[in-house]
Amino acid sequence: MNINVDDINLAYDDVGTGPSVILIHGFPLNRQMWQPQLQPLADAGFRVIAPDLRGFGASDAPAGGYSMDRFADDIIALMDALNLDQAVIGGMSMGGYVLMNLLERYPDRVRAACFIATRANADDEAGRARRSAMAAEAERLGANPVIKIFAELLFATETAERNPALIALVTSWMRSAAPRGLAGGLLAMRDRKDYVGDLRSFQLPSLVLAGAEDRAAPLDVAKVLIDGLAGCRSTVIEKAGHMVNMEQPEIFNRTMIEFLNSLPE
Repeated sequence: MNINVDDINLAYDDVGTGPSVILIHGFPLNRQMWQPQLQPLADAGFRVIAPDLRGFGASDAPAGGYSMDRFADDIIALMDALNLDQAVIGGMSMGGYVLMNLLERYPDRVRAACFIATRANADDEAGRARRSAMAAEAERLGANPVIKIFAELLFATETAERNPALIALVTSWMRSAAPRGLAGGLLAMRDRKDYVGDLRSFQLPSLVLAGAEDRAAPLDVAKVLIDGLAGCRSTVIEKAGHMVNMEQPEIFNRTMIEFLNSLPE
């Protein structure tokens, strides 16, 4: 499905009926990463909405103007178009940065928060410089420089051996990403706010899901979220890396559904 937001087309999946759950993908991915979650969560009694952020998947990739504020505003515009006052929002990696922006700027629209393979801290100076350089490369050379770095960061070692088809699939999504979207996403991540000091103020029910072998968001950054969020639930999933929801979908889905069922009406 598609909606028009600020003169660009946003693509999204919308499956099931019941309380709404919005799942926001990571970089340099798209909404297809949530395929293992859509039907199981719908079968458990939830309406699951998975958008492609601007610049990614089947959404339009405008020339500029990418930021966490803009990504968050797009999610709110999608909720408005679907007449959703509130939703449980889950964000993976870059999607988690969008979630934190939503919690800061639109707290009344978020019923509960799921932080998936993500972190609260901003990039340091060296990290920002790397993002700038990679954005320039992506704009010039397309996805290859990005794939080279991210393909190594996304999976647990065992996944590489056990499930090469999954790695090939995810790599194909990265390869199809629009250069302008890749550059825009990198610059939005570079300029994102540090939320470590704000975590205490997020007073909503929350869940932190982390992969035990995540190299992109290792357990020490998951621990910052777990320690900082008041009364959050957390699960560290073994034999999973950054793509925890695709590497261990059964455990991931079970944990997520338990959390969703625990929420007050």
